[in-house]
Amino acid sequence: MIEPHAPAPPGSPPPWSAPGGPGGPARLPVRPGIGRFLVLAGVFVCAACGLVYELELVALASYLMGDSVTQASVVLSVMVFAMGIGSLAAKRLRGLAAAGFGAVEATLALVGGCSAMALHAVFAWTGDWGGMWASGPRCLLVAFSLATGLLIGAEVPLLMELIQRIRRQDAGGAVADLFAADYVGALVGGLAFPFLLLPFFGQLTGALLTGAVNAVIGGALVLGLFRRDLTRRARWLLLAANVLVLAVLASAAVLVDDFERAARQAVYGGDVRVALQTGVQEVVLAGGTDGRPLDLFLDGRLRVSGRDELRYHEALVHPAMTGPHARVLILGGGDGLAAREVLRHPGVARVDVVELDEEVVRLARTDPALSALNRHAFGDPRVRVTTQDAFGWLRGAPPGAYDVVLSDLPDPGITASTKLYSQEFYGLARRVLAPGGRLVVHAGPVASSPRVFWTVDATLRAAGLRTAPYGTGGRHAGFAVGPDRTPTDRSRAPRDWGFVLAARTEPRPRLDPDGPRPYAVDDATLAAGERAARATRIAGLPASTLVHPRY
Repeated sequence: MIEPHAPAPPGSPPPWSAPGGPGGPARLPVRPGIGRFLVLAGVFVCAACGLVYELELVALASYLMGDSVTQASVVLSVMVFAMGIGSLAAKRLRGLAAAGFGAVEATLALVGGCSAMALHAVFAWTGDWGGMWASGPRCLLVAFSLATGLLIGAEVPLLMELIQRIRRQDAGGAVADLFAADYVGALVGGLAFPFLLLPFFGQLTGALLTGAVNAVIGGALVLGLFRRDLTRRARWLLLAANVLVLAVLASAAVLVDDFERAARQAVYGGDVRVALQTGVQEVVLAGGTDGRPLDLFLDGRLRVSGRDELRYHEALVHPAMTGPHARVLILGGGDGLAAREVLRHPGVARVDVVELDEEVVRLARTDPALSALNRHAFGDPRVRVTTQDAFGWLRGAPPGAYDVVLSDLPDPGITASTKLYSQEFYGLARRVLAPGGRLVVHAGPVASSPRVFWTVDATLRAAGLRTAPYGTGGRHAGFAVGPDRTPTDRSRAPRDWGFVLAARTEPRPRLDPDGPRPYAVDDATLAAGERAARATRIAGLPASTLVHPRY
């Protein structure tokens, strides 16, 4: 540890304005204690911004490309690796710590702030949907993760040099102070992203705002506190760079609404009527007017197509309604279309719908096209809607309460849905079935994802149910991105839906002879769908559980 300076003679300059240099004390305009506090405050803010960039990349990648476990693993592993490389590279800049830190922060603000818009633009307008790592969004995701990690990693050695030049202390104490500010800042950034930036500003504006804060703090710290360590030319260059970065971010923020509309039209087409970000997902309604079919997209996935939704919902609902069906539970189905088919059956006394996203339910009630498509099902007094997670709701549901349970949920290949296709979930569903009750599960496409489909079947059997798999064709293939956001071309888009009918006794997919006549499904098509599904059987697949998901 360096010995403290001897007291200065009267009239001499204060020690914090002493000439500096590489390894020597910095020439500060304030006392060392204040300067040290300001550096640690800068560490705090920069750490918060860095974590926001990281979470922004994870969230946007999960939305654009699905399979959040894979995308989060890619982003985090690449960033941590790059942080190590950045720390090593920053050792060469220690002699120019102030200028180096200013340049790093200006670059990080530009890269991190613009990353969300760049990824969204490539996803919306690129035509490259090739192999897994050949696609534009995935390559850009890795590039931004690498660049952001390199710049964040370079911060720590430079900040360590700056804080040591203010007042020398033992290495352990300096590291403890620096990392305490860093970790607390990361906590604040991690909490600010989901609770402040995302709900109030959205992904794109939130990233731009974070970049602006990063640029202001980084520039102010260097130009305000360490300006005497810079030459006049370096000060002007750094000031110009920060002004340019802020101008770019501000311009992008002004144009972000127009950008979002253009990108949305590039993805969904030009007839988007409703686009909103709920607390759960992005909901987009396209068409439904002037004779155009209605399309409902959830997080960019085509969930309902007015061209052929009838095939899906009739195949989902009517086989399960053969038998007692006074009390029906629909898990998912916030669009009201499964409830529409249930209400066609005489003898239905009560329909409980458990949907996670209340905004989807609101649209199903109020949007003219969607409410017309579901025939105002949620206005029927027999229908009761609960906005809650289906897994949690089932845990509190009374045993034996329902004759029919319909699992109208997203494909199991989507990571967020995995727990809703687990053995534990089906065990809860089995518990609420009355004697002789039936459960039907939407299990994804049979032809293109047979392993996923038969894993659902194996999981239902592991939960103590007997199963009858079947499928139906007719999926409209006009939207090129599949349910797990795997890039596909239109010729490879799924063309079918798969279902598994389950009960305590051997079930059989058939129509109720005393029930309504479906328009697109009959006993012959159900039998053909059962034969086609069984022809793809993959034996010996293990069940999917909460701790060991198999999808």
